[in-house]
Amino acid sequence: MGGFLEKEDYEEQRCLLNMNRGGERIDTRRVLNALDAHLNRNDYAAAEQHLKFWITEAEHAGDLHGMLTIRNEQIGLYRKTGQKEACFQMIEEAEKLLSTLKLEGTITYGTTMVNAATGLKAFHQADRAMPLYRKAQEVYEKTLAPDDERTGALYNNMALALMEQGLYAEAKEYFEKALAIMKKKEDGELEEAITYLNLADLVSAETGEEKGEEKIHAYLEKAEDLLNTPSLPRNGYYAFVCEKCAPVFGYYGFFLTETELKERAKQIYERN
Repeated sequence: MGGFLEKEDYEEQRCLLNMNRGGERIDTRRVLNALDAHLNRNDYAAAEQHLKFWITEAEHAGDLHGMLTIRNEQIGLYRKTGQKEACFQMIEEAEKLLSTLKLEGTITYGTTMVNAATGLKAFHQADRAMPLYRKAQEVYEKTLAPDDERTGALYNNMALALMEQGLYAEAKEYFEKALAIMKKKEDGELEEAITYLNLADLVSAETGEEKGEEKIHAYLEKAEDLLNTPSLPRNGYYAFVCEKCAPVFGYYGFFLTETELKERAKQIYERN
């Protein structure tokens, strides 16, 4: 299959707790802005050192909220760089902080559940991920607007976990829910493209490539059109999406599209 793309591979759901409030608290907005600068240059080593520095600062300050923000970012970073044990350790640390801070039922709780579940799923533990996604779903559907993009991202990732478990009908239902939300979002074309590529993988998993070729190609063409949307900002996020989508197109024989997307990403990273 093509590789299963998920929104969290490109843009983390973030816990922004107690930012810029006085006292012994780290400035999490400053931390995240600097982290984004490293990621926009595709410099994961610098990003890792940056987060290690700031988790130490938060620990020294006794800033539990700041620590939770950093742990969420570390979950995503270690997932992206394939560091399984480090990712799982960060999930455990984040869950401890949630318990200590008594945040159950809050948006921050839901966000952390999403990040933790996505970390588990990245290392093929969908059975452990799904209960966490369900907890996030309960929080999000109670507290967020129906068209909130965070809920759309959650649905996309739930669908991926369901697909990994062979629950294809339910997976398609959640992919379609994600699309319905992302179609309403300004510059939501990237998320739509990711979901269409996931739908192509779903067809491949359920019916096989040969039998599902027509549907697969239709989804790929939709994704390609969306990635070519002229109004999309050509920033680091766009580059990362292009870089990660490219091999999926190549897998299904869209080699020119694969080459073009890789070149776009390279040019953006060099410019940044």
